[in-house]
Amino acid sequence: MAKKSAASEGNLVIVESPAKAKTIEKFLGKDFLVKSSYGHIRDLAKKDFGIDIENNFTPHYIVSDDKKDVVKELKKLSKEVQTVWLASDEDREGEAIAWHLYDELGLTPENTKRIVFHEITKSAILNAVEKPRDIDINLVNAQQARRVLDRLVGFELSPVLWKKVKPSLSAGRVQSATVRLIVEREREIFAFNAESSYRVTAVFTIEGKDGKVSEMKAELSKRFATIEETNSFLEKCKDASWTVEGVTKRPLKKTPAAPFTTSTLQQEASRKLGFSVSQTMSVAQKLYEAGKITYMRTDSVNLADAALKMAADQITGEMGEEYLKIRKYQTKSKGAQEAHEAIRPTYLEKSSVSGSQQEQKLYDLIWKRTIASQMSDAELEKTTISIKGSGVEETFTATGEVIKFDGFLKVYIQASENENESEAEEDGGLLPPMKIGDALGVDIIEARERWTQKPARYSEASLVKKLEDLGIGRPSTYAPTISTVQNRGYVVKEEREGKEREYNYLSLVDGEICAEVKKEITGAERNKLFPTDIGMVVNDFLMKYFPNIVSYDFTAKVEMEFDDISLGKIVWNEAIDSFYKNFHKQVEDTLENSERNSGERLLGEDPKTGKPVSVKIGRYGPMAQLGESSEDNEVEKPKFASLQKGQHLETITLEEALRLFDLPRDLGLYEDKKVVVGIGRFGPYVRHDGKFVSLKKGVDDPLSIELDRAIVLIEEKRKADREKFIKSFDEDPELQILNGRWGPYIAYQKKNYKIPKDTDPKELSFEDCQKLIKEGGKKTTKKKAATKTTKATKATKTTKAKKATKK
Repeated sequence: MAKKSAASEGNLVIVESPAKAKTIEKFLGKDFLVKSSYGHIRDLAKKDFGIDIENNFTPHYIVSDDKKDVVKELKKLSKEVQTVWLASDEDREGEAIAWHLYDELGLTPENTKRIVFHEITKSAILNAVEKPRDIDINLVNAQQARRVLDRLVGFELSPVLWKKVKPSLSAGRVQSATVRLIVEREREIFAFNAESSYRVTAVFTIEGKDGKVSEMKAELSKRFATIEETNSFLEKCKDASWTVEGVTKRPLKKTPAAPFTTSTLQQEASRKLGFSVSQTMSVAQKLYEAGKITYMRTDSVNLADAALKMAADQITGEMGEEYLKIRKYQTKSKGAQEAHEAIRPTYLEKSSVSGSQQEQKLYDLIWKRTIASQMSDAELEKTTISIKGSGVEETFTATGEVIKFDGFLKVYIQASENENESEAEEDGGLLPPMKIGDALGVDIIEARERWTQKPARYSEASLVKKLEDLGIGRPSTYAPTISTVQNRGYVVKEEREGKEREYNYLSLVDGEICAEVKKEITGAERNKLFPTDIGMVVNDFLMKYFPNIVSYDFTAKVEMEFDDISLGKIVWNEAIDSFYKNFHKQVEDTLENSERNSGERLLGEDPKTGKPVSVKIGRYGPMAQLGESSEDNEVEKPKFASLQKGQHLETITLEEALRLFDLPRDLGLYEDKKVVVGIGRFGPYVRHDGKFVSLKKGVDDPLSIELDRAIVLIEEKRKADREKFIKSFDEDPELQILNGRWGPYIAYQKKNYKIPKDTDPKELSFEDCQKLIKEGGKKTTKKKAATKTTKATKATKTTKAKKATKK
């Protein structure tokens, strides 16, 4: 009798996301029902850490509240099929999800198969079904070790911060080391003293054989420290005659970068597309689940042989054999855990895809990088010309590059990693032909005062690179780590306007030296990471009492231990135990013996009152205090003022702090009512007639704004409010129709309700609005849930019908 296949008895495939489920269901056919677990179904319980510390750190998992219906449905379906295929992602998190499903659904080895794939294509899915494997418990243990360790650190450290720094704070292992990096960079910037020097450039001319005059720009080989030295040099240049002293040409080769890993994709998408790290991962996830790219969490630069063949066909077909150079890149990352394949398009013959604009842009970047990695080197020729003047010791140098063969540059140019691109010196293009001894004319010689550059603040891209270099975190942790430190209020990502500064400018034209003072904007920051005052105070506290937790070496060492656990070299709970004993003692000692730390700093005394002026972290953030709190002085309480944006506990001066106490300021009267400016919890504001208007960020200073400007802001707010309001009703004034960012909507009892696109909001009656509110309430989740149940019921009925037929 022929043995029945598993498929004929019904198959349930469980993946992580609904989008992936839709794609995979198309490949597997009608005998397979594909459902989603929507990520992790369980997490550690909150009670008692969710960890039995006395019993080998055994985790206590519970089904998350938002996953109870999902688990209920999957349990039901799993009992009605012969085989359950666990098809979560192939990294540690994915392996842990598969294990949790196996455990919670009560599956058995006989009815369970684990399949993995790094691309969602028909061939990859069918191949995975042909080659199932068991759940890798070592990978599961590595994920459990990370989760348990992070829970222990977070749950034990956070109460210490509540008592010793400020309530509602939290700490984490990788996050704290990340904050430390950003704080240390900020302090380097605080301590930095810029030194000026004078950069001298010149525009030389040469007449060709055809009589045509060509120009080239050259830079002096040294910089002068003072304006006097610079002026002296220009004096020597007045009567100098200029000749070519040397011409050197040397070949250069540029090699393409390796295909993308998670880290390099995040960095390049940031530089080229302006994507945040989390945005890059979100868009990449959509591309992966739609079957357009391979798995996006990897630290491998390897490409499969099939991908190399696709690349070779594409390159030779589109550009010719001379552009092809097959390369096999080696992964250099220590303890690379996701060593399967680099991020690449699943089908390299597709140079573009459909989807959102963001998806198209990211796909284009991935496709170009993958193709370029298998292309020939670019061949260039670099020319360097040295120029001397009679009676002048110093030498001018002009450089230029000529592309002899574009190679991979035909497809892809890697973004610059220079954080100070405005100061970067770039090679020029093609230089005019010349030889030693050629006489040169000079149009202008210029000298500009320049300053040494302060250390660059981290962007998300450069922070990811630093974390990777230090071995902190892994592909799956970069994005959530950077999001977490911002969500906790320890770090902010923002733009800062530059400041105007003066610089000296000298020029020599037609034998005349002209000196003038010019102005420029400097120090502008775009999408950079800044530590907040509370982030700096928390970092200092942890550095003092828990230096091991914020140690870069410790954090990197832990990551390597997780790698060893995933390979079965270390028992996970033994590794946790060796850490926890000392750590728990540290926590107890700190609670008992440490002093409270609010980052308080005494600035001096108020010249008018003689009272002390200090700054510290208060209940609502950083603040200045005038006077002292004491039991003896209950009559005259101290004054408090919030610090302004851009002011720091560490750098604010006495004079700046005293100015804060000028707020709130009375600006005068408008419409016979007071106009007051101040700073509140949500920033600087103008108050008039009981209403608040925010000051414009980067434009208005609460310490200097005048009445005329305040009136402009008041009227602008009134106009915006008028345009926002569409309609209200006498029956219930709380119900309003308003104009919002996404169009008209109904606002009622602090909730918003959609208005159908084909409806004129002005024509809506009170009864119409009530009906829309009622329908809006029903739309939230019930219909979606009903749809899911219907699908599940249909799938169950189909499976039962098949079983009945077989019988």
